[in-house]
Amino acid sequence: MNAPRSRTACTSSCLAVALAVTSLLGAPSGLPLATLPAFAASDTIAAPLQDGPLDRGYRDMYNLDFAAAHGEFAASMQTHPADPLGPASDAAAFLFGEFNRLGVIDVQLFADDSRFDSRSKLSPDPTVRKAFEDRADQTNRLADAALSSNPKDANALYAKTLVCGMRSDYALMIEKHDVEALSYSKQATALSKQTLAIVPTMYDAYLASGVENYMLSLRFAPVRWLLSLTGAGTDRAEGIRLLRVTASQGHYLAPFARMMLAVAAIRDGQPQQARDILTALAKQFPGNSLYTRERDRIH
Repeated sequence: MNAPRSRTACTSSCLAVALAVTSLLGAPSGLPLATLPAFAASDTIAAPLQDGPLDRGYRDMYNLDFAAAHGEFAASMQTHPADPLGPASDAAAFLFGEFNRLGVIDVQLFADDSRFDSRSKLSPDPTVRKAFEDRADQTNRLADAALSSNPKDANALYAKTLVCGMRSDYALMIEKHDVEALSYSKQATALSKQTLAIVPTMYDAYLASGVENYMLSLRFAPVRWLLSLTGAGTDRAEGIRLLRVTASQGHYLAPFARMMLAVAAIRDGQPQQARDILTALAKQFPGNSLYTRERDRIH
């Protein structure tokens, strides 16, 4: 199977890196971006969603039409039964549908450390949880089968990365199991690096390192030094640069990268930049009222 041009090698791991590390270490307010160019709302996505089942499914998911997304992903699985990206994408629809139901998707939550630290453990739907885990397990079985034939199958590595990232998000945002979430996120980051070593143009995969560098750069200097000894990235300028790469050149993950840049803008005291980004997302995905709601909450 040919490797994808630019897929979400870290759709969820990027969020897990940002939030798990924030939760375990705490995070002070950011400093102004100063000389770094802002991501403009008018910037375009280099690889927009097209008209295949996976593309339509992700577009439906960003529009919060999860039933339609499941239908598109089912069609993809039927047409390409050996492709692990079909069940991985369907697992994402279950995860983000549950996030939407539980009110997890909240820009202000990600930007406000006190709100994040005081978040409550949520009550997930056990039926949705089982469906999510079944699709995640199916993804890993298909990916492992592909990797047994070709250890450098970037498509399979990407799918496994996505599963680790989503499990990290579930553990962190729903169950509030921060250490478990961080463990999954480390696995996702390692798999993402393997994927990029094979296909460097998977621009979505750069988001994991972007979020890691940006969030960890907010630590106090002694903590940054200790983290750097573990191999963690703590370069703030590099973090913003990589976020911008995904936002402007990514495929499935470009809208998510833009949302993370909105979070960074809020933390950096640039509310208008955050509003502009969320306004552009709302225009691109008119079925998603969350973007407008989050924009209107920014002061």
